Parts: sequence; structure tokens; C-alpha cells
Amino acid sequence: MDVIRIIFAILLPPLGVFLQVGFGLHFWLNILLTILGYIPGIIHAIWVIVKK
Repeated sequence: MDVIRIIFAILLPPLGVFLQVGFGLHFWLNILLTILGYIPGIIHAIWVIVKK
């Protein structure tokens, strides 16, 4: 299942984070990072998925 989340994290970072943690601090932080820059959003999403 983590492989699917990582694929979603690369395509749409907030979706990958949402599938891992739901609506929480990491989700909203990832939306902010994705708006500010796509690459920071991807890095944060993958970090959240691998960490949990």
C-alpha cells in the first residue's frame, strides 16, 4: 500500500499525505508546501509516508 501512496505523493502530494494521515497538520502543511513549490511538497509527502 505504501507504493501506491508514494505514487500518489509524486503525482499529487497532498493526496498521498491525506491517504496516510487524513486531515491533520501534515496535510495542511503539505498543501502549503505544494503551493509554494511542487518539489518541497513531494519531499514532505514522501517523508510523511516513509516515516509512519
